[in-house]
Amino acid sequence: MAEECTLKECATPSTEEPHAIIVYPMVEGNKFEIKPTLIYLVQQNQFFGSPTEDPNLHVSIFFRLGGTLKANQEAVRLHLFPFSLGYKASAWFHSLEVGSITSWDQMRQAFLARFFPHSKTFQLRNQITRFTQKDGESLYDVWESFKEMLRLCPHHGLEK
Repeated sequence: MAEECTLKECATPSTEEPHAIIVYPMVEGNKFEIKPTLIYLVQQNQFFGSPTEDPNLHVSIFFRLGGTLKANQEAVRLHLFPFSLGYKASAWFHSLEVGSITSWDQMRQAFLARFFPHSKTFQLRNQITRFTQKDGESLYDVWESFKEMLRLCPHHGLEK
């Protein structure tokens, strides 16, 4: 049963610390620091949650930026990833259940499940299988377009 409170008490914002969505891994020896420059770089490559953005590309770029630190990769990725999200994507992250993310793989899977749903995979797979060369289109341009479609949906499941 919820605690009873006066109207004033119920309307007053909480001063409790917010609970963490991510359960961060223990870092050996408590030697862990992310430089502000890296946070700045990550924030310059934010994913906003627009349907036209490529979540796979975002993860790839983020992975490269986070990979510049050699120690504690799991902790670095988990600490940095929320900085890489803006607007709708940030709102999605903050809507996750407290303590629901415990690893980078979980974070990546949750992110891709939200921003690269099965319907998008199905749509892109159909485009790949129905791909044709248009009149007057050079072989080079067709090949580049096809490779771009494959890059947009790396998990298409079609034979090479």
